[in-house]
Amino acid sequence: MARIPLDPPRTLLNRITAWYSKRTYGKVIDPLLALAHHPKVLMTDARFEKSVARWNKLDSGLKELAVMASASTIGCSWCMDFGYWLSHNQGMAQDKLRDVPRWRESDAYTPLERDVMEYAEAMSLTPPAVEDDLAERLRRRLGNEAFVELTAMVAVENLRSRINSALGLTSQGFKDSCDVPARPAL
Repeated sequence: MARIPLDPPRTLLNRITAWYSKRTYGKVIDPLLALAHHPKVLMTDARFEKSVARWNKLDSGLKELAVMASASTIGCSWCMDFGYWLSHNQGMAQDKLRDVPRWRESDAYTPLERDVMEYAEAMSLTPPAVEDDLAERLRRRLGNEAFVELTAMVAVENLRSRINSALGLTSQGFKDSCDVPARPAL
């Protein structure tokens, strides 16, 4: 249960934000409702996320796996739910999405994807536990720009996941809209 009411004042800014969220995601996302209690935080977050969305040096599939591995490590169910939905809509294979919390045991990932998820997990621990050899492997495979972007994306997801978890935000059912419904018994 959310630790802050998800019914912020109905200011013009909050109504515009809600309209944008419904248009983009099909519903008003809870993090926006939570942040809407503080307009400056909401606007700063919106500008920041718009800027982050323009980063393009890291493969989008690797980026999504890093984000979800970080969210899983932190334990943010809202971020896992939303991340599953976003990644599914970008065409990521369902076995990869489903197996993120148990990526070490899964056969769904390439060696590079495994390194990316290991890096995201290591960065998301407190304190971070990134090993030099892993960072060097990734830097060599990805190049400097993409490696910096990977590092920044994991840090961004740490910010998102920690805010959402601390505010008590949980799944909004995004993943449910991706699952194939069971066929009715005949």
